[in-house]
Amino acid sequence: MGRVCADQPKLPSADVESTAAGDPRATDIARPERVTLSAAGAATMGVYEAIRTRRDVRAEFTGTPVDEQTLWRILGAAHRAPSVGNSQPWDFVVVREPATLRAFAEHVADHRVAFRDALPPERAATFDPIRIEGIVESGTGVVVTHDDARGGPQVLGRATVPETGLFSTVLAIQNLWLAATAEGIGVGWVSFYDPPFLAQLAGLPAGIRPVAWLCVGPVTAFQTVPDLERFGWRDGRPLADAVHRETFTAGR
Repeated sequence: MGRVCADQPKLPSADVESTAAGDPRATDIARPERVTLSAAGAATMGVYEAIRTRRDVRAEFTGTPVDEQTLWRILGAAHRAPSVGNSQPWDFVVVREPATLRAFAEHVADHRVAFRDALPPERAATFDPIRIEGIVESGTGVVVTHDDARGGPQVLGRATVPETGLFSTVLAIQNLWLAATAEGIGVGWVSFYDPPFLAQLAGLPAGIRPVAWLCVGPVTAFQTVPDLERFGWRDGRPLADAVHRETFTAGR
């Protein structure tokens, strides 16, 4: 399976803006506080609004695939994420082949059943109505991968905390998610899968690991309350419970 970059123009580097009229890589992400929504033309969404609006989308996909220009703006936002030693250890495999989407959806469905069957009865009942994916409905999957060897053996900033390479790839996912939200495009992170299965499905070379399958597509709406709260699985924590002063165990 080829990567999206095989038949598309090269994405602009993190230091170069592309603003030519009609260029699918042209993007408003150079203005980090405001992003123009392609569907609405003049509508805009600030970064804090995108953070508040962002949801892990499952059931709200319209079934219409995201258009190429919007997809490339979103991938451009992901590619501008900060990375340790400027290593940019991520790649993006864009999957739209219906047979591949169905194959992954079936694999995920099997894991959903296994997870449900392992739950205590009361938790299983809570879990039953919760959707965990919109793989086929979204029409587009983005497999985000991580190459821990990228940047060579001496990646600046990674010597004592090697996990910063993987953290960098996750930052690219966050950029993608917020940019998609600002565009009115939903994203759903699927994690009910066996990594070797996804690596084979996406044709990943040895040493390249899958970090996420992201369902990406237009939505009817963003839920105002996250699904896991709406269905009673788990409530969110107040910010005050997460903020510590000076030391973790000191008074808040």
